[in-house]
Amino acid sequence: MLKPYSHNPKFRLLMFIGSFLLPFFTFAQGSYIPFDRDYYHKIERYEILQGNNNPMFHTGTKPYRRDHVAQFLDSIANDAVIRTSVDRFNLAYLSQDNWEFVSRETPESEKPFLKKIYRRPGDLGHYYSEEFDVHVSPVLYLNGGIESDNDQNPNRLSRGVVLRGSIDKKVGFYTYFTSSESFFPSWVKGYAEQNGAVPGEGFWKEYNSEGYSYFSALGHVSFNVTKHIQVEVGHDRNFIGEGYRSFLLSDFSNPYMFVKLNTQIWKFQLTNIWTQMTADVDYDRGRPTDGRYPQKWFSFHRLGLNVGKNFNLGFFESVMTDKADFNYYNPIVFYRWVEQSLGTPDKVMLGMDYKWNLYPSMQLYGQFALDEFVFSEFFGQDGKNSKRNKYGLQAGFKYIDLFKISNLDLQLEYNSARPYTFQEKVDYQSYSNWRTPLTHPRGANFREMLGIIRYQPIPKLNLTLQTMYQLYGGDPDEAINWGGDILKNRLVGSPTGLFGNVIGQGIENKVIKTNLNASYMLRHNFFIDASHTFRRRTAQDLDSPETKQYLQVAFRWNFIRPDYNY
Repeated sequence: MLKPYSHNPKFRLLMFIGSFLLPFFTFAQGSYIPFDRDYYHKIERYEILQGNNNPMFHTGTKPYRRDHVAQFLDSIANDAVIRTSVDRFNLAYLSQDNWEFVSRETPESEKPFLKKIYRRPGDLGHYYSEEFDVHVSPVLYLNGGIESDNDQNPNRLSRGVVLRGSIDKKVGFYTYFTSSESFFPSWVKGYAEQNGAVPGEGFWKEYNSEGYSYFSALGHVSFNVTKHIQVEVGHDRNFIGEGYRSFLLSDFSNPYMFVKLNTQIWKFQLTNIWTQMTADVDYDRGRPTDGRYPQKWFSFHRLGLNVGKNFNLGFFESVMTDKADFNYYNPIVFYRWVEQSLGTPDKVMLGMDYKWNLYPSMQLYGQFALDEFVFSEFFGQDGKNSKRNKYGLQAGFKYIDLFKISNLDLQLEYNSARPYTFQEKVDYQSYSNWRTPLTHPRGANFREMLGIIRYQPIPKLNLTLQTMYQLYGGDPDEAINWGGDILKNRLVGSPTGLFGNVIGQGIENKVIKTNLNASYMLRHNFFIDASHTFRRRTAQDLDSPETKQYLQVAFRWNFIRPDYNY
């Protein structure tokens, strides 16, 4: 998997740093849990119910380590937040999923197959000792559906293997791979055709003229340098923030190679991420071709601080460059100062995020990402709606056990990004990877409101209702740039001047979408899903509203449920 990068000097430098540090780790280490919103919500809801910051890890940086999650589960096992049969089921489920790090007893399977297979409910096979720990399980996703006005009914088959474990309880490892053939719902297919990439996957091949075939491979190695410094080297995604979306770094794009340092001391957590990403793709008749694609480099750091017992504040900075520069490998330098000192046009972004557990069961959270800012044009009367004032804004609210109904949880979220945010005037410096945004799927030039209700009426049944409203401005063709497509050059094709740029400019689109999903766990991490999606889009270039109804049933085994919520 790492072979394509092996000839790159920057990659060799990162691997040399990792190999140099390896002899120093001496602390127990677990692999990272893949970021699954349904799974992570089960963890985070108990922190919100307590009304205090999680003492084990900062929740604003995802994914989480298994040993840290296990420590948190141990800490709440006898807490008042575990008060119903559903809570006890969730605690047992999460503990069984991370059993090798949980200090409490977790039961083995009552009737393992052939006495060797599924001795643990969550592992097809496992071996555990002080020296070596390995867990292997199958991955399967099979769904079929019906969509109105679509000649090709959506369906998907994904199958593969996931393997994780540790060596000497000091080095954690994880690898996952699947092969998929998909016929997407119409709006997902339209998104893939516009961007030339399958969302979240990147490279694809044509399948039966209307479908997509692609291979997914993720993997990482993690270890501790000291008690407080953790290292992860991998090919995967990261997510920053407390929301459903993220303007700092989301999991929407294709996986990428990265090195990550997490330093957690007292109330502080410093997260550094250095990555190599795919800048663009060569195409032949609209399909990705083989060969070496242009690369770019992304550096990110976030300093999180717990203020008191229930407030967390984070400050972030990132730089995207088409040419790797050793100056950006400094984990504590101010990137903007470096960029100015070098005289480069590299794309630097600044921002902040926060969460406030203002009351047991309630949380406020948000983000602000600043791309470009001119003070006089922002506050001056003559500089309203300047093209040079570009930013993304998020505000959210979570209410756990709504109306004091156990396991009925509400999440409300507002997101907006001004036109031309995340675009750049230099090739290969947009805030993107493999032709998909690193933040919000919509890119920029939009407003959005989200509502999510999660209800777990009985232990094995989860009901989720998602609602979404979007207002965004589209482009009539490739030559025109109203500021929503982050892959375009912000200096080319703009019909506006410096001022007078407002959200929704261009071809105004309005999207209303709802999704009702029911998931029933037949056995550990094996689910049957049934869902209904309604999507309605109105636009200036449509004679009548575009309305879609999508009904589907799916079986998934150790697979993250896709929601296509864009």
